Amino acid sequence: MGTAVSSDGPNREVRYYKKDFWREENLKFDRVHYRMEKAARVINKVVHGRDCELLDVGCGPAALRQVLPGNIRYHGIDIAIQEPADYLIEADFLEAPIKFRDKKFDVVLAQGVFEYMGEHQAQKFDEIARLLKAGGTFIATYVNFAHRNREVYKPYSNVQPISSFRADLSRNFVIRRSFPTSHNWGHSEPNKKVVRTANIHLNASIPLISKFLAVEYFFICSPRRPVSL
Repeated sequence: MGTAVSSDGPNREVRYYKKDFWREENLKFDRVHYRMEKAARVINKVVHGRDCELLDVGCGPAALRQVLPGNIRYHGIDIAIQEPADYLIEADFLEAPIKFRDKKFDVVLAQGVFEYMGEHQAQKFDEIARLLKAGGTFIATYVNFAHRNREVYKPYSNVQPISSFRADLSRNFVIRRSFPTSHNWGHSEPNKKVVRTANIHLNASIPLISKFLAVEYFFICSPRRPVSL
């Protein structure tokens, strides 16, 4: 798997931030933001209007639920849940396996999660593969650390090239598609309306340009091995 490093370089000890940190940090994501809106569009295309069960790994305040249609039954897991609900579980899934009681899912989503997985990355891919129903889909995002103006968020514990992330992901999953969440001159999701609109409808990589301007990538995957119902 890719080498896990801290934001200060590969020779420093990796630090994993825990519940107290995320209880405050998650409040920044209590509203639907650009990547979440695009994730909802991707999910809708994957499920094609079918009734299905979805698990949002690292769900934060579960804002994604606001923009999903009623045919998608939402469940979330996170280290810090602000408002408890039957469809949410609070758990440190670095310390314990990723699971939601004994349920299996048609779709598992992990957006903005694997940058924090450090040496646990491969193990968590395996756990997610086991959560999927037959024919299920795993949707992951990962930051493009080859961006022309790379920014590394302090809590990241798993900074690696997209090619390394993709190679490790491929050990458990067949990657059906991958494409940038957006392209932007700065290493952040677009805020200007024109740029947002152009990006949210673009589900393709652009030769040469995406390598340096893609902010993050979506990966649409199927498990490699058969899964049990």
